[in-house]
Amino acid sequence: MRLLRGALGSVHGVNKIEVGLSDFYLVDEIQGIYRGMMIAIPPPKWEVFGTYSLDQIAELLQRLADGVHLKRFLKATRGKKKKREPLIVNSNHRHVSTARLLETHQKKKSQS
Repeated sequence: MRLLRGALGSVHGVNKIEVGLSDFYLVDEIQGIYRGMMIAIPPPKWEVFGTYSLDQIAELLQRLADGVHLKRFLKATRGKKKKREPLIVNSNHRHVSTARLLETHQKKKSQS
């Protein structure tokens, strides 16, 4: 993942990758594409990449990273929290325990 993030960062900017890129969406995409590529392209066709030097691999990764549309892999942002009114059962207290409500109910029942 670090190699992929590094290649994307060198093309799109490190800060943009660190702040906004979702590993989940990226891995999900890679898994789906990988399965299809392994079916469509026979293993001997992949052997050429074993002959690449580190510089060639870096150049290839940068060319591929240039074609990545980052908007597809942005982290999901949470919307604003909705303000909720506090639960007020008793005007003197914001919260009343269930045990206390049952106790009060039993007392009222026994008095009637």
